[in-house]
Amino acid sequence: MMQIPVGWALDTLGPKRTTAALLAIGAGGGAMIFAMASAPWQIGLAVAMIGMGCSPALMASYYMIARIFPAPTFATMAAFLLGLGSLGNIGAAYPMTMLVEILGWRQSILMIGGITVAVAMLCYLIVRDPPKIITTQRGSVLDLLRMRAMWFILPLVLVNHAPARGLRGLWIGPYFTDVFDATVVEVGTVTSIMAIAMIADSFFYRPLDRIFGTRKWVIFLGNLCGALLCFLLYLTGGSEFWSTMGIMAGIGFFGASFPVLVAHGRSFFPDHLMGRGVTLISLFGIGGVGLMQNISAKVFDGQVIKTTMPIDPYNSVILVFFGIMLIRLTIYLFSQDRTD
Repeated sequence: MMQIPVGWALDTLGPKRTTAALLAIGAGGGAMIFAMASAPWQIGLAVAMIGMGCSPALMASYYMIARIFPAPTFATMAAFLLGLGSLGNIGAAYPMTMLVEILGWRQSILMIGGITVAVAMLCYLIVRDPPKIITTQRGSVLDLLRMRAMWFILPLVLVNHAPARGLRGLWIGPYFTDVFDATVVEVGTVTSIMAIAMIADSFFYRPLDRIFGTRKWVIFLGNLCGALLCFLLYLTGGSEFWSTMGIMAGIGFFGASFPVLVAHGRSFFPDHLMGRGVTLISLFGIGGVGLMQNISAKVFDGQVIKTTMPIDPYNSVILVFFGIMLIRLTIYLFSQDRTD
């Protein structure tokens, strides 16, 4: 929900003030409320504030890349940033566990809140906004939605992350537990392998648009591979532990084309609407994951009551992922390629 106001703020206030203010008040303040919480609603408020505070971080970076650096390098730098941030997600898990054991969870979260406020201050002191655009042109998100080129890109953005992040974030643990009787350690192993595959893909996609001179076909073929692997998982999943893991890792690997999709959309945006543009794509990307997780949960629940085979509800979810990806890829075929 924050992507729309963040897009306006990036275009009008600049990334330095937008990021520093939201990170300090939202993420830092939210972490401190979380650390002092004594009721469930306070936890809910804190998590919402943290989400609002973190909302400009990636898009402010993408905005600065789009405004400052040569256009052909956008996908390369955007993918590198996403991969680097994802490494942080994995790298922070074990130190956080150790910190909680030593200090307790309240003190640990309070410390993270303090570090977040310090990072926000550094953003304000160090980051330099791109040169301000002097223009008489007006515009809004509605003007971007009226662009014909976006009609063929945004449907794929909506589901691009859904299979990889849906499996990684929601289904992989229950799948291996129910189908293979996996232990907690085995579930941790397979989720880590899939996460690493998704990070590796960010770096893999990074230079491909410049190597092959196309963004459209890099995106199309990568997502087609991910969709076909979903179908292969539907056909053969459950037959063997590690082959199933390999297919899921492959779905994660080919499903991280988001930075190239942002680059494809960015190539159509005017400079004075660049902030609104990149956050519009982010809104569809993040929103699509949440939407598909809810849809897939309803599909799963509907199948659980109809079968006694533990793999059948998961196969129904995977088949939905496959079908939706094929539909959106068909729409994307009519998109206009643009490589700056």
